[in-house]
Amino acid sequence: MNLREQYQEIEAKILHPKACLSSKTKGRLFQEPEDEIRTPFQRDRDRIIHSKAFRRLKHKTQVFFSPQGDHYRTRLTHVLEVSQIARTISRALRLNEDLTEAIALGHDLGHTPFGHAGEAILRELHPGGFEHYEQSLRVVDVLEKDGKGLNLTFEVRDGIVKHSKGRGKILSDEPTTLEGQIVRVADVIAYLNHDLDDALRAGIIKVKDIPREFLKIFGNRHSERIDIMVRDVIFTTMKEGYKNISMSPKIEEAMNNLRDFLYDRVYYNELVLKEFQKAKRVLHALYNYYLENPKLISSNELSEKELHRKICDFIAGMTDRYALYTFEKIFIPKSWMIA
Repeated sequence: MNLREQYQEIEAKILHPKACLSSKTKGRLFQEPEDEIRTPFQRDRDRIIHSKAFRRLKHKTQVFFSPQGDHYRTRLTHVLEVSQIARTISRALRLNEDLTEAIALGHDLGHTPFGHAGEAILRELHPGGFEHYEQSLRVVDVLEKDGKGLNLTFEVRDGIVKHSKGRGKILSDEPTTLEGQIVRVADVIAYLNHDLDDALRAGIIKVKDIPREFLKIFGNRHSERIDIMVRDVIFTTMKEGYKNISMSPKIEEAMNNLRDFLYDRVYYNELVLKEFQKAKRVLHALYNYYLENPKLISSNELSEKELHRKICDFIAGMTDRYALYTFEKIFIPKSWMIA
């Protein structure tokens, strides 16, 4: 046996019966030879980490646009925090940590510049609409590697496209695997806590603004809040026999209420919305400019539908700073220089 086969034997022996074994994957879009060292899910994780889309996450907004402070989250640090939380839960439950990590690292690859403001403007302008989770799947299936895609396994692709919930139910059996369900929950745990932390750092809210019921349940420290949520997911899932990834009603309700608080006081805060509107105007102008100048986006003749898709993919892949640089280059006049 090679190293991969030995590791897959270990998986079968030590993981929970409800875990998704890498040896039982439903496969890739296009068949390819197995690696001698890494399992399919380990290879997916590595492909995501080494992708261009993953590197661009470091300059994409989480909540605050181009923050000057060094400690505000970006889309990349968000993904890493989701991965850490998801791996902790997965390991405790004896599920497949490699699969969990791959989904977590790839779940936001399709996010636009300027966070949800970018998503909102593309949803408005692109005739086919826009959802970042669908775009994440498009990135790994179509856009990466110059149109070849990453050819990931079904289980990773399923977890990526089914991770999002907006203001909908946190818990869901939509993802086919328990590992995918873990990432869905870990995503919420991560952003509830780090967005609260960043909002306090930015002065958008103060500690006294946080309702006492949240502090009473989750505690006063960032790490304490995450620990309480993570423990609840682990032990409730165990208690309920691994039917789905679960939380106790008390913690789930408190997390929903905390999310509502963040939407009301942070995401829809006047200062944040003001910057959102600026960002939407930038992307609106860029989108229409490329519609009027299609040869700048493609040297090939494109149908109207193809052109919209090309522009949408191009803008969605931009970082915040590249979008601003492009806007400035196109729309801001330069000073005349005399030699």
